[in-house]
Amino acid sequence: MAAALQAWGTSVLASGDALEVSDMHATEFSYFFDDPDMDFHFGNLILGSVSTGGAEIGEAFYAASHIEDGDAASWQREWLALAERVEARGRESLAGGHVVSARTQLLRAVNYYRFSVISMLADNPLFKPTSMKVRSLMRETGKLLDPPLEYFKVPFEDTVLPGYYRPATRDNQSAPTLLMIGGGETFAEDLFFFIAPQAHARGYNFATVDLPGQGLLPFEGQIFRTDTNIALKAVVDHVLTLPGVDEKRFAAYGFSGGGLFVPQAAMHDPRIKAVVMTSAVVDAHPLFATMPAALATPEEMDTWSDFHRDVVRSICWRYGVPQDEPFALIEANKGNTFDPARIEAPALIIVGQGEYKSLEVQRQQKIAMDNFPNPLKKMVVTPADEGAANHCILENRSLVGQVLFDWLDAVFAKESNP
Repeated sequence: MAAALQAWGTSVLASGDALEVSDMHATEFSYFFDDPDMDFHFGNLILGSVSTGGAEIGEAFYAASHIEDGDAASWQREWLALAERVEARGRESLAGGHVVSARTQLLRAVNYYRFSVISMLADNPLFKPTSMKVRSLMRETGKLLDPPLEYFKVPFEDTVLPGYYRPATRDNQSAPTLLMIGGGETFAEDLFFFIAPQAHARGYNFATVDLPGQGLLPFEGQIFRTDTNIALKAVVDHVLTLPGVDEKRFAAYGFSGGGLFVPQAAMHDPRIKAVVMTSAVVDAHPLFATMPAALATPEEMDTWSDFHRDVVRSICWRYGVPQDEPFALIEANKGNTFDPARIEAPALIIVGQGEYKSLEVQRQQKIAMDNFPNPLKKMVVTPADEGAANHCILENRSLVGQVLFDWLDAVFAKESNP
């Protein structure tokens, strides 16, 4: 299968007909901004987090109304200012002993600080301290949750991989566990706001972590690599030691680039008992070759909004390629694959209807579904008419939770009572 997969990827790149350009950040409809990338981030990352406590509609639209369309600096300014206001209100509640009020405000402040760095480059003097503020405030606020969100560090090579764990119960009773892994632009804190509250509501332990390339790890020389399974083995080693984790009910969920990282790890690690992907990235090399941003020349980049340009430059930094040469991302992903035939665990693919329009996305989901050997495999295309069409389905997190946890519940029940 591995040789066939390599030949398949090569043939796709060699065929002009097979490589239809497809923008992963395209949305089914406009939310607020004319700039497509800014609108994607506002509608999906920001408005999408309302249901999980990461934003309020009124706050989000107030900030948006003061942002110049496509302008990176005004985006940064408004989210930073909002974060500071919301944090101040949360600290006032905390000083008065109002823990519930404090944590709801402070959690949103974490997310607003995080939003501000989306369009910041690593050499921006605000980038590192603001990113560290995201982490320190999340660690502080996590202690106010019941049960608390605990911060951990996984030793890896010459650094540590930072992460979070929230047990399902305060007394650490044995429970199923979901480890969530992000993609090319994520911080571990983002993933809390994607699905952690839903995991807790269903009695699941929740864990997440930054892998090489994510969060602040590029500052440590840890950029994206084609053998992320090595880092994930260290993470699984650690998470399985945490109190309340039932090793027989241990699932890993990857979205965006995590749709490659997680199944790649599962190829090598049978301790992962269920694999979920949004969506499956069987081979990142031809997928990147369909992305408009990765095909752009420096001259074309000059025509972009500075918001979009800096988002793309930031991704380049995370891969260790020159920031004005996004086409180098294609070569950087050569060999970045997983072999679905080598994954023994049950597997679920969730993909938004809009993203599924891409012929390359369709092709890779078919390769995965045709070759997963476990009969407990399923693919769900979430519908546009339920507001669940975009990349990673960030805009309808409750629907993702319903699909994911209903499937996991059934899989773990079947595995427990074969």
